[in-house]
Formats: sequence, C-alpha cells, structure tokens
Amino acid sequence: MVTCAIECLWFIYKKFDIIVKIINIFTFFRFCDNSYIMRYSQDLRKRVLDFIADGNSKAETSRRFQVSRRCIYNWLDAADPFTYEKPGPRKPYRLDPEALAEHVKEFPDSTQKERAAHFGVSQRCICYRLKKIGYTRKKRHSPTRNNAL
Repeated sequence: MVTCAIECLWFIYKKFDIIVKIINIFTFFRFCDNSYIMRYSQDLRKRVLDFIADGNSKAETSRRFQVSRRCIYNWLDAADPFTYEKPGPRKPYRLDPEALAEHVKEFPDSTQKERAAHFGVSQRCICYRLKKIGYTRKKRHSPTRNNAL
C-alpha cells in the first residue's frame, strides 16, 4: 500500500516536472518575440533622470528602478531622452561597386586580400561585393585543351 502511494506520488511529480518545463519553454519563446519588447515610459525616464540629477549614482538608480545602466547612459547622452528615434538609413557603402569592377578588369590576378588592402576594407567585404556584382572565383586550376582558363 505504501509503495503504491510512493509510486503514484513519483508519477505525479514527473508529470508536474514535464508541465513546468513546457511552460518555461513557451514563456521563453513568448518573450523572445520582438513584438513583446516595449520601451520604457516617459514617466519612468523622467523619474530616473530626476533621481540622478538629485545626486544619486547611476548604479543605485539602476538597482532602484530596475533599468539597465546602458539605458541610463543612453538617456543621459541623448539630446532629447523622452523621444524614441527609429533607426535611420544605413550609411553608404565604403566600397564602390564600379571601382571594384574596374579594378578586377585591370588586375584580374589580384587576390581578395590584395584588393582589400587596395580599397582599405576587409577581405570579407571584397568577397561579398564581388558576389553581389556577379564575379565568382576561378573554378579551374589548370588550363583546358585549348589553353583557356
């Protein structure tokens, strides 16, 4: 009788453990979705900035209001900490595709490393841009029958 009760309790414990794990997984994925990430309210920002202006440290402010120190520093550095700025357009590319295409025609045997040094960018940038403009690496290492590469 006692062993049956122990087995029943063990079974319930295992089922409960599985349910808790499932709930944790759903909670994790729910908060990983960017639609649930919200900005801090203007009221909280004002209270945080006033608390710092009263002479309190940023670390103490971070602990008291449960806001990361990085957010506090961003708010202090911002021209207007109460507005949200959407990310703007990307900077123009440092590597001009036409200049790279012309360089490839002038120096067809240059390596990506040499091209990267010439343009002052990374080798990965050269590889990416060559792929974008349609150049592929040489596939043949030896000449064909008609001596064309």
